[in-house]
Amino acid sequence: MSKRHLFTSLEGLVPKALRGLISYNPRLNLDETNRVVFDPDSPCSVVSIISGGGSGHEPAWAGYVGKNMLAASVAGDVFASPSTKQILAGIEAVPSDKGALLVITNYTGDCLHFGLAAEKTKAKGIPCRMLICGDDVSIGKTGGSLVGRRGLASQIGVLKILGAAAAQGASVDELYDLGIAITAQVVSIAATLDHCHVPGRTEHGALGEDEVEIGTGPHNEPGYRKLSPAPTAEGLVKQILTYCLDESDPERGYVKFSPGDETVLMVSNFGGMSNLELGALVDEILQQLLADWKLAPERVYAGCIETSLNAPAFSVSVINITAAAAATNGAYSVDQIKGFLDVRTDTMWEAFAGFQNYPQRRPRSEQVVAPPVETRRPVDDAKDLKVDPAVLEKMLQNACEAVIKAEPDLTRWDTVMGDGDCGLTLQTGAVALLDAVDARQLAAKGSVVEVLTELEDIVESKMGGTLGGILGIFFVSLRTAVEQNSELGRTDGALAVWSKALSYALEHLRQYTPAKVGDRTVMDTLIPFADAMKAGQDFAGSVDAAVKGAEKTKTLKPRLGRATYVGIGVGEGQELPPDPGAWGAMVAIQGLFLAV
Repeated sequence: MSKRHLFTSLEGLVPKALRGLISYNPRLNLDETNRVVFDPDSPCSVVSIISGGGSGHEPAWAGYVGKNMLAASVAGDVFASPSTKQILAGIEAVPSDKGALLVITNYTGDCLHFGLAAEKTKAKGIPCRMLICGDDVSIGKTGGSLVGRRGLASQIGVLKILGAAAAQGASVDELYDLGIAITAQVVSIAATLDHCHVPGRTEHGALGEDEVEIGTGPHNEPGYRKLSPAPTAEGLVKQILTYCLDESDPERGYVKFSPGDETVLMVSNFGGMSNLELGALVDEILQQLLADWKLAPERVYAGCIETSLNAPAFSVSVINITAAAAATNGAYSVDQIKGFLDVRTDTMWEAFAGFQNYPQRRPRSEQVVAPPVETRRPVDDAKDLKVDPAVLEKMLQNACEAVIKAEPDLTRWDTVMGDGDCGLTLQTGAVALLDAVDARQLAAKGSVVEVLTELEDIVESKMGGTLGGILGIFFVSLRTAVEQNSELGRTDGALAVWSKALSYALEHLRQYTPAKVGDRTVMDTLIPFADAMKAGQDFAGSVDAAVKGAEKTKTLKPRLGRATYVGIGVGEGQELPPDPGAWGAMVAIQGLFLAV
């Protein structure tokens, strides 16, 4: 893996990249604060299609904002989902009388943050739905029974089809149904010669000189299987197509291809392959599709469609548009779907579909716009829970300092089991909360609701990734429950309020994640803590339950999230590092207890 970078740090890199990226289309605007690229001319008369995800996949997603495709895109940190606040800013930037469709790939952080943004948008009376695209066959039906198929580059093809359909007047529900029909008829898999390297990070897992990995993910996740010695290009393509197209495979036979079915081929360069080799790869795939599978794709798209920084890797996707059209029950024909793919855009999609002249340029300074004005709902004293201000300040300081101290361990553990962002995500939130305590005297009124509102804002605006999404929904629900049960605190004490509020928050969180105790996630800490308090335990006993839950993750096999794809198991007498999310939550809870 190459560790050489022109920009050796992630500091300021994403906003700078977006400023450079929008220069391809002078019509676009950039809300730099929220990392939202949007089309200011997006018609109010059509559904606004909005997508996004972690940075490092360029040109996805900012490169696909424009006429007949995306109305807006939202960028998170490298390999981490954008925050809920960013997504809401994206929705607000492209208002539509017909509502919004959020289209994302199947990654937990994206599902949580975009899901929360969809809920908040619907609460305002705006039609909004979220379409989750998953196409990877590598982990199989058994391994992915809970998480489903993760998303690879075929999502960009889905966006192209939906963008054209939206421009022709389709409703939110019609677009959602069309998207579901297409996504269900896609098979994809990736292969890599080596993993990518994130600027400024210490990465692990480089492949040997004579190794190739099949089933890799676009966030540096290890693959489903390592091949050594490395097969020839022809042999590698043969294995890839077998994984995708062998309908008799009980684990990966996701899509049936019948004689005469019309198909689309997408080959995405992860960023580190030469165009010379990519062209040869496409040729080999087309030859084997025809010779071995009797498939001759009607459309072929190849290039850096959705990348993974500098990874010398690629993904292959085959879409059965005949089956997709049939799944719409007559709403759309095969020719209509092909027509949607052929509709011209003024986006980077044209790099894969042909040349198009771009409109008259305008000064780039006009493209960068101010973010939306922020407002915060005032705290209602009648619905607040008050504690001693000095105790509250000490609790917050202890919890934040404990998280900051734990960051190096959390980052190291998450580098082994995930994508390495958990520790920095939690540290970012802790530092922001300390700043609010010190600079704005956050705890001076002893207001629990004010603290939870501040935490809600910090998580939505500064903490991306899966853990940020979970905590965002958790704190929103926790604040609501504290307000609803605040009267109980004046009669039965604060523990009674926390008992009900924690149970309510976790129950609401279960609507967005299937995680439970034993799945090796942050829930292994939060659920035992809440359950102990609900059972009548005091704060000390509940903290002890949280500690035991976090400790137990050392012996658990990952069942959810990106760690699922790592393939590391737990054998007899073996221990993994603890789950970093569970451990981070535990040290924060312990920190709170030390001040009581």
